[in-house]
Amino acid sequence: MLSTFIIALREGLEAALIVGILVAYLVKSGRKAFLVPLWAGVALAVLASLAAGAFLSFTSTELSARGEEFFAGTTSFLAVGLVTWMVFWMKRTARHLKGQLEGQMSAAILGGPLALAAAAFFAVVREGLETSLFIYANFKTVSSTPTATIGLLLGLGVAIALGYLIYRSSIKINLAKFFTYTGTALVVVAAGVLSYGVHEYQELGWLPGADFFIWDVTSVIPKDSLVGGVLGGTIGFDTTTSWLQFLIWAAYLGTILSLYLKPAIAKSMPAKAPVA
Repeated sequence: MLSTFIIALREGLEAALIVGILVAYLVKSGRKAFLVPLWAGVALAVLASLAAGAFLSFTSTELSARGEEFFAGTTSFLAVGLVTWMVFWMKRTARHLKGQLEGQMSAAILGGPLALAAAAFFAVVREGLETSLFIYANFKTVSSTPTATIGLLLGLGVAIALGYLIYRSSIKINLAKFFTYTGTALVVVAAGVLSYGVHEYQELGWLPGADFFIWDVTSVIPKDSLVGGVLGGTIGFDTTTSWLQFLIWAAYLGTILSLYLKPAIAKSMPAKAPVA
């Protein structure tokens, strides 16, 4: 539940902020007539994201056991790669995002309603497709689908509410710190998804050491227990973890967090982070 909440909150707020920037630009520039194609593009992006999630879920259920292992492992690796790239991309471009989006809107307006709807679609669908893929991969690591679904819905609800309140200037939130903290949490969740992908490839026989465990605590913490489910869905803990899983998990977590946090610490020393 916690992992899906974090994913939905982070990705949902990013999408909400993007939509808020686009709407604010049209309203402030006196082009409210273009709000209809804007929302049409946003709605189409949401539908495309939902369709992607449904496709992933349907495909996995139609495969053989071995095919499902390959599909789950491969999508896990793809999700980790995409999320890692997006976390660094957002950190690098966040301060310039507003200007970039407004420039895209200004150019799209010259092309008419269809061009503007397309610009809105592509601005939002990237977040939606990333979320669909990562949520699907993360669902494979949790033991309770209903609670994970609740976390997903709560995260999206909070993200939409925060986005609306920020747009209305009802609240102020330090976005630099928010994205740093949630980005760190996403990296931790991604490490668990990566470990799961390694496990699936070990089951296929494509990676060695499937039975060479660093620990086996199933008798103490059953996989379907509350503790096992929470640890599995957040930090990728598996009651039977191989040495290869652990080493790749630790290497990814240590390397990515050091690269992600070091620039933030260095830049946050001279001045206080801006408040939005």
